[in-house]
Amino acid sequence: MNMFIFDAAEVKLFGARAKEDMMGDRELKPGQSRRQTNKEDKARRIREAARAAFISKGYDEASTREIAAAAGVALGTLFIYAANKRDLLFLVVNDELEAVAKEAEVAVRPDAPMMANFLAAYRPIYAFFGREPRLSRLTLREMMFYETGLQAKRFVGTRNRMIALCVEIVRIAQKNKDIASKVDCLALGTVLFAIFQIEVRTWLTVGTIDVAKGLDRLQRSLEIVIKGLVPAPRALHIKARRGAPGKRRAKLDANFGRKMDSDVGHE
Repeated sequence: MNMFIFDAAEVKLFGARAKEDMMGDRELKPGQSRRQTNKEDKARRIREAARAAFISKGYDEASTREIAAAAGVALGTLFIYAANKRDLLFLVVNDELEAVAKEAEVAVRPDAPMMANFLAAYRPIYAFFGREPRLSRLTLREMMFYETGLQAKRFVGTRNRMIALCVEIVRIAQKNKDIASKVDCLALGTVLFAIFQIEVRTWLTVGTIDVAKGLDRLQRSLEIVIKGLVPAPRALHIKARRGAPGKRRAKLDANFGRKMDSDVGHE
């Protein structure tokens, strides 16, 4: 057996390790160890390579092996930073999204009207998702039922902060008497956040990405809940009166029978 025969994957892996070693020495930041500097540099290269791959190829076609090679790290090194390809997708957006969440929190004011606070909070979120629509669609799609992995947990943590911000906006509105509802602010805030989740996904998949139009749609949907549906008592009943559906069906059948007889008579 020729010990000098390697497959393409092995050659790429050895090349990545060599590149990783050469790129390891970076200028040290004040008060930071060389090890920490190298670790941050690798994370940055992995994020940049993964972002480029997901945007150009999509999630399904992107390869962790190719991303590792582009980042100049070994495949095993890549998995230190992200548990798998899905976790790698969250690694790409987590730092920026956490910064945007902080921006949203700062935008909420204790003296502002309820709707003004909602729109102020979600404007930077829409702007963030609108900058890279394809990447945003992939991230939101993969997040739907996936919450394992270090980076996924960070993403969930940011989502929970946004839910908490919705709850705080409701609490402020109740305190300022913007709304008379005594519904628990946690329950109401969670419902309003769910509306945002639906609206931002729809906005990212329909037509041209326009932040102002997206926020306008979000406002109209939030207004439905905030204004309320003013239901009649029977609207909240979960059971119809006994016998009513059968009587209506019988009347519809009779009308349909008379129509058929009339059509036949005119042939």
